[in-house]
Amino acid sequence: MPLHLEVVTAERVVFSDDVDMVVATGLEGALGILPKHAPLMAVLDVGPLKYRKGNQEDEIAIGGGFMEVLNDRVTVLADTAERSEEIDIARAEEAQQRAQRLLAERPSAETRAAMDLALRRAQVRLKVARRRRRTGQPIP
Repeated sequence: MPLHLEVVTAERVVFSDDVDMVVATGLEGALGILPKHAPLMAVLDVGPLKYRKGNQEDEIAIGGGFMEVLNDRVTVLADTAERSEEIDIARAEEAQQRAQRLLAERPSAETRAAMDLALRRAQVRLKVARRRRRTGQPIP
């Protein structure tokens, strides 16, 4: 019995399909979800959301949000989310460099927090995109 995974942002449905397993990055660590998991509500941190379908795995870069697990259904309401094949590596590298440059300028605490978040999001996007290109696994 598979899980139905749905990842949505305010703008769009990023992913919706049946999968065998989900691993998300929660505020307190990794959360592994298999079929028949107990109901759960969790706050997600910036990080990869991994899923397996058959013998193939893929990832979605998540920029924070919430996850609900209920009745073999995993719903992720993400602040930002990009499938690995959607990520523009050059753009993510530029975002990373821009955040690093601004952090080096000793910004105010408020600006520093925003730049820290931007840097973490860029790093996750790069990690997810590069892993896909390295493995070359096509996932429908």
